[in-house]
Amino acid sequence: MSQEILSSPFLWTLVSFQLFMGAFDVVFHHELTERLAWRAGAANELKLHAARNFFYGVLFAVFAWVEPHGLLAWLLVVVLAIEIVITLADFVEEDLTRKLPATERVLHTLLAINYGAIMALVAPALIDWTSAPTGFALVSYGMGSWVLTLASIGVVAFGLRDIATSRRLGRLVVPNPVEISDILPARNAVLVTGGTGFVGQQLVEALASAGHDVTAVVRTMANAPRLATPVRIVSSLDEIPAESRIDAIVDLAGEPVAGGLWTKRRRFAIVASRIRSARAIERLVARLDAKPAVLVKASAVGRYGTRDDEMLTEADDGASRKEFAVRSCLATEAAALRAGRQFGLRVVNLRIGLVLGRDGGVLARMLPAFDLALGGPFGSGRQWMSWIALSDLVRLIVFAIANPSLEGAVNATAPAPVRNAAFARALGAALGRPAVFVVPSALLGLIGGGLARELLLGGQRVLPAKALASGFVFGKPTLAAALAAELATDYRERVREGRSPLETPRSGTTPDASVPLRPV
Repeated sequence: MSQEILSSPFLWTLVSFQLFMGAFDVVFHHELTERLAWRAGAANELKLHAARNFFYGVLFAVFAWVEPHGLLAWLLVVVLAIEIVITLADFVEEDLTRKLPATERVLHTLLAINYGAIMALVAPALIDWTSAPTGFALVSYGMGSWVLTLASIGVVAFGLRDIATSRRLGRLVVPNPVEISDILPARNAVLVTGGTGFVGQQLVEALASAGHDVTAVVRTMANAPRLATPVRIVSSLDEIPAESRIDAIVDLAGEPVAGGLWTKRRRFAIVASRIRSARAIERLVARLDAKPAVLVKASAVGRYGTRDDEMLTEADDGASRKEFAVRSCLATEAAALRAGRQFGLRVVNLRIGLVLGRDGGVLARMLPAFDLALGGPFGSGRQWMSWIALSDLVRLIVFAIANPSLEGAVNATAPAPVRNAAFARALGAALGRPAVFVVPSALLGLIGGGLARELLLGGQRVLPAKALASGFVFGKPTLAAALAAELATDYRERVREGRSPLETPRSGTTPDASVPLRPV
């Protein structure tokens, strides 16, 4: 009877579907989109995942090759019950610590329904086993047994990874708000568009923590709770009264450039969103009783176009180039300059490089692959990557507000750009992983089209000439320093040297004031 049930093609179809959905959930949600391995506060969820995976490993291995009887069957029933309790606890933990995307919620529902169907089919066999004398019989379901064996190995491997990453999360330091009081000591009223974005959220937190009067424009009010307090939140610039005091405007709004393929519709959305934001700011400034002094507009190093080894400063130009990034940045900067000329504002067009922070931007996208030892250079790896640490970008934005000498184009990049291959080696070394998987140029071009050719296979060697000449000091001028702060690689160095993992650096080194060492 039990052999007939467990050999049913329908049962094995449900089992295969369950394994596929579970694997998709782990890889797509946990590793890639939700990035639980680097999410502060996910340590308990990862521990629950690890425990459940170990139980799954036992269940898959037993069902693959063994038919337990008597007390052994009852033990299997207990393992199944514990797995269900852990899953319920995981649901509670997820609701307490993060907002699940719709796809993950739907997938969890399908997993639960499918699991219930599997248990309903297996239950008669379990009942037969519990009533038999204690012992076991070896069985084989052909390819099904091998599939369950591979699944057992896979879930145990990911269980070990979940344990390791949960321990790593406990070592990561959570940065305090970026320290800006030395740059902008007097209280200012600052308007920030794109306030809940990767950069905007950190800027708003830094300004609010330093005692400035901050107004954040939030397109989706559901994201408002992310922001620090006290912050004034509006969903539209039209909500700001004409008598409001605004000393500076920082415009970070716009569709993410790297948020998807550059289809014709997406290219239009990228450019239109930035121009639309600039024109909304024009209308606001026109009706304000007292005009702000400065507008800081987010542009990008793509303004220079794809270059080889040429060292580029603000004196260089790429206006004659035909790349989409060049045309997009030209339109963005022109819209800001128009507002400046019309109302006498000082305009700073920040040409921002690749922003490094573990919670967003290029580093967040690269971490999952590199953390699984699947990372490596893009194409030849010779293309230049002009980057900047997130904390340095926040400080440079505030520096631009505070310094009347800064005007026009300003490169927001660290003074030490690196080639893509060097970046891959540095990131691999910071994670203690090899970085040898080269992604072929042809494959990237085929999948990513213009986006891949310009952003991944092309590059610029950009230097922050104006920022350095104005006296701006980078807290993380080297890639090693930026990666160490974001990935807590200095933790390993301190342990190796017999020091406390949370102590400040030794004398002779300069601590980064924007990232104080504070445990999660």
